[in-house]
Amino acid sequence: MIYSDILDTIGNTPSIKIKNISVNGTNLYVKAEYFNPASSVKDRLALSIINNAEKKGVLKKGQTIVEATSGNTGIGLALVCASKNYPLVVTMPDSASIERRKLMRFLGARVLLTPASEGGTGAYNKAKKLVDKNKWFYARQFENEDNAKIHEETTGIEIYDDFKEIGLDYWVSGYGTGGTFTGVSRLLREKMPKTKLILTEPDVAPLIGSNNIQKRNSDGSAAESHPSWNPHPIQGWTTDFIPLVLQEAIDEKYYDELIPVSGDDGIFWSTELAKKEGIITGVSGGSTFAIAVKVAKKAKPGSNILCMIPDTAERYMSSVLFDSIDSEMNNEEINLYKSV
Repeated sequence: MIYSDILDTIGNTPSIKIKNISVNGTNLYVKAEYFNPASSVKDRLALSIINNAEKKGVLKKGQTIVEATSGNTGIGLALVCASKNYPLVVTMPDSASIERRKLMRFLGARVLLTPASEGGTGAYNKAKKLVDKNKWFYARQFENEDNAKIHEETTGIEIYDDFKEIGLDYWVSGYGTGGTFTGVSRLLREKMPKTKLILTEPDVAPLIGSNNIQKRNSDGSAAESHPSWNPHPIQGWTTDFIPLVLQEAIDEKYYDELIPVSGDDGIFWSTELAKKEGIITGVSGGSTFAIAVKVAKKAKPGSNILCMIPDTAERYMSSVLFDSIDSEMNNEEINLYKSV
């Protein structure tokens, strides 16, 4: 198939059945968002925000775009900006993986690192100052309605089309900006009301689980870091404030159950998916799958359970995910090498 533009390849990612990891006679599936061209679910929102800003006339040709990100949105925006010829400036906590920084710079973006101690709020505030000073376009993934909209119109429809004949008993997702969960949940509540929607967040950063309502600025942005947030290894998930995009899902109680997950479980299941299924995902994907397994243990045999796999593992090689993976031959490999 021939495409006229790399951006035309965004979306229509596969739902893949898990065949070697069996849990309680259920059917486990993953929606593999790393099939997007920049290898993450955030390609969708990047394209949606830029396209709609152009249509509304709020983004001018050649105008610099700015965004605060932990990585994947920045990579998605860098891809879109490269294709559409927009300059991009990204602000990002310096705790994010080196691979993410390099990928964005490889795609032509400028990356400004903020102190990890300031969390996502620090990156957000730095981006806003740049916008105010230079009159650049702020993508505002955490507040922008075009974020959730693209998931309602594409991701949700794709899930519905995949499962409308066989049924979907559970859908499992974490949240970063909240766009995936809010948008897909809107669609599934309408089209598949019997599907149980399972939301998960890091056990050490229970922003929703704490029931603590966060103050907001007049523009809808977070006014301060959430008091229940603590640093966690699930990059791309749960920054230190509740995104406005996710607030709808909270207010309307789109989720049927909220289940916390540990970073250790995410790392374990990311590794298991790679070794037993050939599915290459980061800690966020492993964490989502960890909750899908937990749900499967209590579900009726034969239940269909789909979980989101937000990105690929290759942008985490400098992170804890690869701490146990050797770059040189281990003793077993050395012995095998010497055996012939």
